[in-house]
Amino acid sequence: KNHKTYYSTMSTHVIRIKPNSYIHVADNNKNITYLIIGPKTFTRLSHEEVVLGPEKMIMIPPRNYCVIANPILRDEDGNILMDEYDNYQLKHGDEEIRFHQQPFPLYPGESLVGKIEPLQVVAANAALKLRSIRDFEDDNGVTHVAGDEWLLPGPTTYFPRIEVQVVEVIKSRVIKQNTALKLRAKRKLLDKNGEERRAGEEWLIREPGAYLRGVDEDILEVVHSILLTDKIALHLKAKETFEDIFGNKRKAGEHWLVTLNDAESHIPDVYEEVVGEVEITTLTNRQYCYILNPYDEETGKLQFGKKELRKGEKNFFLKPGEELENGCIQNIDVLDEEEALLLRAIQLYDDGVEIHKPGDRWMIHGPCDYVPPIEVEKIERRRIMPLDENEGIYVRNIKTGEVRAVIGESYLLKAHEELWEKELPQDVEDLLGVKRQPTQVVTYRAPHNSAVQIYDYKAKESRVVFGPELVMLNPDEQFTILSLSAGKPKTQNGITSLGLLLGPDFMTDIVEVETSDHARLSLTLAYNWFFDVEFVEENEIDPGVFFSVPDFVGDACKAIASRVRGAVAGTTFELFHKTSADIIKKAVFGQEENGEFRNRLKFKANHLVITNIDIQSVEPVDQRTSDSLQKSVQLAIEITTKSQEASARHEAQRKDQVARGELERQKIHDEAEAEKSRRELLELQAHSAAIEVTGQATAEAKARAQAALIQGEAAVKQSELKAAALKIKFESELEYLITTNKAQLVHQNKLNELEITKAREMAQIEASKFKETVEAIGPDVIAEIARAGPEMQAKLLGSLGLQGMLITDGNSPINLFNTANGLIGGGMGANNNNVE
Repeated sequence: KNHKTYYSTMSTHVIRIKPNSYIHVADNNKNITYLIIGPKTFTRLSHEEVVLGPEKMIMIPPRNYCVIANPILRDEDGNILMDEYDNYQLKHGDEEIRFHQQPFPLYPGESLVGKIEPLQVVAANAALKLRSIRDFEDDNGVTHVAGDEWLLPGPTTYFPRIEVQVVEVIKSRVIKQNTALKLRAKRKLLDKNGEERRAGEEWLIREPGAYLRGVDEDILEVVHSILLTDKIALHLKAKETFEDIFGNKRKAGEHWLVTLNDAESHIPDVYEEVVGEVEITTLTNRQYCYILNPYDEETGKLQFGKKELRKGEKNFFLKPGEELENGCIQNIDVLDEEEALLLRAIQLYDDGVEIHKPGDRWMIHGPCDYVPPIEVEKIERRRIMPLDENEGIYVRNIKTGEVRAVIGESYLLKAHEELWEKELPQDVEDLLGVKRQPTQVVTYRAPHNSAVQIYDYKAKESRVVFGPELVMLNPDEQFTILSLSAGKPKTQNGITSLGLLLGPDFMTDIVEVETSDHARLSLTLAYNWFFDVEFVEENEIDPGVFFSVPDFVGDACKAIASRVRGAVAGTTFELFHKTSADIIKKAVFGQEENGEFRNRLKFKANHLVITNIDIQSVEPVDQRTSDSLQKSVQLAIEITTKSQEASARHEAQRKDQVARGELERQKIHDEAEAEKSRRELLELQAHSAAIEVTGQATAEAKARAQAALIQGEAAVKQSELKAAALKIKFESELEYLITTNKAQLVHQNKLNELEITKAREMAQIEASKFKETVEAIGPDVIAEIARAGPEMQAKLLGSLGLQGMLITDGNSPINLFNTANGLIGGGMGANNNNVE
């Protein structure tokens, strides 16, 4: 046990350090830690302790690096510095970057930060953005202070430093054709073109290719160009004062156009604002336009408040601030011989014939084409209005205010005239029943036998037009509207009309009357009436008398009703019931001295004549009177009905008796005729039965005889057909056998001939072959071949040196020549061979 413990203790005190390895040993007496590098066998003392290892040395491959924390200090010659206590001096809190070198150990206190990393390769068209985290001076003698940033452009390999931090990898942006990069400066700098840029300033990089931005530059966006054509221009606005790409100085707020004449495409600058695209304005040779606020090419400014006339053919872009009057292009006015243009001067204008002051109106008559100058305003285009004799228009003179009607002629308004709109009351518009133009003369077709009254408010007089006639109103005339009573009984304002019908016609009214015995009755009366036009014309009375009574229907019905009421009031109900027509006619028309009734009632106020009265119905108003009258009427109706029923019943009974007698007689006659027909039928049936029996027997006998004849003929025919069929069968078989034998004989003869020919030709071929072979070899060669076999066998046996030898298998006689042949041919390989 003690021996085993000793060797275990010895193994822990002896440490074998391999090449490129190391250990850290702590000396507890001196309280220091030192480094032991292999290959070496280290014996640890009792006051020493291995605190690290054995560890592999750090090996940095080519193009790699590592970071060492708390690196050891070295002097200018590369020697390690130690303090007075033999401790290694370290840069505590600092780091050191080491690149490819021989394997090295970590001294006590040093540590590897992270792992070994490959060096960063900066590709072409890329760069590393670096930032200084402490003040230092680089290998080129450039001093960097903490916070400085710069770019390391590629292609290259970046060797890191402790003082430098990699912020990001910046890749270049490819600027394509017709694009640009918009950049902004983070602080004051010089760009790649050597121009000084202020902090926050923006600019464009237009050159195609790869662009790597500077460290103090930000890429805002890619700006695309706008293609310009001969029909599209670009409207731009300056955000601030600058000089554009064409070398023109632009002031802040200035507007201008970029057209195809300037460039095929345009990339808006940072100080340019694209307002929009402007389309080309094209004028044909029949078009013109007015430009408001035209652009002055000499001064380069807009002429605000002015107007310019441009005629086609012409193509142009509207400059910023210019605009088309009314926003459109106008066509040249082409006037024919029936057209004219009404013009008005807005400025002093001399047309070569007359000087027009502002506000003057005049007309240009066709045929011609006309383009108004800027001093003239076009009011309207007028055309001759063809008017039929029943058509017209209202024309107003704007100088005098006079309005007149132009009817039945082709008329062109003059410069100081205009169409006048005539207004009518709404009820007149409704009665006319058509949608009319306000400037057209109002017309109304008065129907036959009617009259229309028209009042002239200017002359304060009226006129009456009799139909059928077309009524045409002058500017100051209006229709007289008739408002007549209507309905039963009559109510006011039931009918409105423009024309007064002159009759003859009728009207109906309901009048309530009361008899002397207080029976109240409702009378429905119809009056025939007409206006006495002949009397008015013969006596040359003003036709307006017909319109003197506004509601002639209501007035006439009231007058007649009052007369009827007065007459009925002095009559009893029974008398009135019997002679109602005479009482009413007497009351209305009156009675002559001879006792005859007059035939008309005339109203002198308007010459209305009532010619007849028809009593359509008389109905009691009082219920009791109505019931009594109803009972009496029902009783009379009942008596009449019963009398008619009795007469009808007697007549029906008489007709019934006559009809029954006729029926019985017809029955007897029909029965006799039926018996006669039945006897004839039986005779016909018997005769038919006899004929049927005889015919059936005859038919059956004939059918049986015919059937036997048919069967015999069929049997004979069948036998003949069978014999013919057998003959045809045997003949065909015989013919088949003869044909077959002949074909086989011919075939066999052909085969024999072919065999003979083949044998003959093969023999000839063999003979020719043998002959040609012999001729080719020659007689000398054949003799040599014959001698070669035995001679070769004898030489073979001699070469083997055999005195005597026999090889046999016991099945064939002994033959030395065959034995020699067997040796040459390999016969020694036979099975079960015996050697003696």
